[in-house]
Amino acid sequence: MEVLKPIELKLDVEDPIQNCEEGLPLSPIARLCHQPDSRIYIIVMIGMKTKMNPEVIKASLVHIFLKQPRFCSLQVEDETVKGGLKWVNQKEVNLDNHVIVPNLDINNIESPDKFVEDYVSNLSKTGIKMSMPMWDIHLLNLKTTDAESVAVFRVHHSLGDGISLMSLFLACTRKISSPNEPPTIPMVKKVNPSKSSRGFWGKFIKLWLVILLFWNTLVDVSMFIATSLSLLNDTKTPLKGPLSQTRRFVRRSVSLDDVKLVKNTMNTTINDVMQAVTQAGLSRYLNRKYGVLELDVMMKKGSKARWGNKMGYLFYPFTIALRDDPIDCLREAKATMDRKKASLEASFSYFSPKCFIKFGGVKGQKKKSVFWAIQWPILLQVAMGHPPYANKITFILSVDEGIIPDPNQLCDDLEESFSLIKSAAIAKGMPTN
Repeated sequence: MEVLKPIELKLDVEDPIQNCEEGLPLSPIARLCHQPDSRIYIIVMIGMKTKMNPEVIKASLVHIFLKQPRFCSLQVEDETVKGGLKWVNQKEVNLDNHVIVPNLDINNIESPDKFVEDYVSNLSKTGIKMSMPMWDIHLLNLKTTDAESVAVFRVHHSLGDGISLMSLFLACTRKISSPNEPPTIPMVKKVNPSKSSRGFWGKFIKLWLVILLFWNTLVDVSMFIATSLSLLNDTKTPLKGPLSQTRRFVRRSVSLDDVKLVKNTMNTTINDVMQAVTQAGLSRYLNRKYGVLELDVMMKKGSKARWGNKMGYLFYPFTIALRDDPIDCLREAKATMDRKKASLEASFSYFSPKCFIKFGGVKGQKKKSVFWAIQWPILLQVAMGHPPYANKITFILSVDEGIIPDPNQLCDDLEESFSLIKSAAIAKGMPTN
């Protein structure tokens, strides 16, 4: 049963910055985000239904972002700790340094969508000075295919993670139907376990799940460590290589109802469907661009929101192969996702860097690594009261153009892969319940 629950942004009592204690050090993860080879920013693009008034935006920021201490604090050198940084509250924040309104010659812009794409890509080439709170917002009063204007928000990752920012954004919004009320999200109501689940078989199943959790965690952590130490290597593909700082952001939307149709037909989750589409889309892209010879090699078998940086990672294997039955990708994705859910690999990857940094320092975390050229966040786009863009799920791709020179072609392959999976699911018949 689903119930609606108001969105609340809760402070973390263990977070020193939210307690406004002046001069306390940055967390180890926040310090790691400042390393020269780990310069990390979060970029958010928001489409507006109307043109933006910069003065109205500034007035809103005073009551929203500046209420969060990290958005009005400097990160300065901590003289008591070698290489350390600490938070220092800035009494006054000059919003003119943070709200950027470029002078646009609209008449000479042939493609507004391409202009916004280029503008955001250029933001990835530059950083924000540490002499000011490390965030800014760019207001582009330019009509695109999806919006009347676009706001681009950029924040250094040391200020918080994606969940923190999403919580902040949602907590600052209000219902269209009731402007004084915060938005609500569906929450699954917990069902009390039946008496049969409390008996012998119920306890046996719980014990088995605990054993499965420990076994999966042991295997995944071992693979994680072996891969991190380069004892195990992935198959070489044209997509692998060192990432540059320049990124290009592209997106493609599909119907959320169609995604749910596949989910319900195949008895999976939305995440399973998205992972399957990702795997199938990558296979199509590589096959088109690099041909069959390379693929022959690659086909060998082998919550409560709290502010801060709480990032964990896990290794998710993608099998690069063209399938006769598109549903095979979905079956594999579901099996892998179910196994990863029954593992503490992400928790291990979150706590282990903190331990290494504590005993070895931030610089001890530097090592030669090979990263994927593509990041695969999946954004569930919700636009209440705006039917043309509501009920969509959007692929957001952040790509290195040196490795992926044609990201829109990759979007086409993702869209085509989803279409094939949907058609295959429909051919298998709708669920009876």
